[in-house]
Amino acid sequence: MKHLIIYTHPNPASFNHAIKETLARVLKEKGHEVRVRDLYALGFDPVLKASDFETFLAGKVPVDIAVEQEHIRWAEQLTFLYPIWWGRMPSIAGGYIDRVLSKGFAYDYTVTGPVGLIKNKKVFIINTMGAPLAFAESSGGIKSMEQIIDTETFRFCGMEMAGHKYFGSVPTLTADERKKMLDEVEAIAAAWSAR
Repeated sequence: MKHLIIYTHPNPASFNHAIKETLARVLKEKGHEVRVRDLYALGFDPVLKASDFETFLAGKVPVDIAVEQEHIRWAEQLTFLYPIWWGRMPSIAGGYIDRVLSKGFAYDYTVTGPVGLIKNKKVFIINTMGAPLAFAESSGGIKSMEQIIDTETFRFCGMEMAGHKYFGSVPTLTADERKKMLDEVEAIAAAWSAR
């Protein structure tokens, strides 16, 4: 299977980075093709500009957006990996969605309403957060994020949600707790290989 990991974290010593490395390693060991788009390392410009719209209206695609869209076309499964900051994804990840999942590529409008254009692709999301998972669930944060990201973004574009995994209390975890979470990441990747 062709896996595209869209990774968002500025710190190469972060737990998110360890998750990304574990996920990519296990998938490659299982014989999958893997591409990683590290948005911070790429210096991806998240700002949707008037010039982007002008280019789209002229029937073209800005070069940096075209590159990312080609990676999405290539993939059979996309995994978005990012921390939750202030109840949402980092701005650079939101800007990636704003610019790359553009009208005419990811969705369009018909007389009967919107239609998703990215078919036959699965999406899995892995999030870390500083808050305990129980707090994020009881506050309604998990439900809100899944409504906006899983449903109003990826399903809207025609993709199938393969799952959404949360890791809470990350800044206060012990080394053993982090190891158990990375074991879970390995198990998730192994399960994809069993499909």
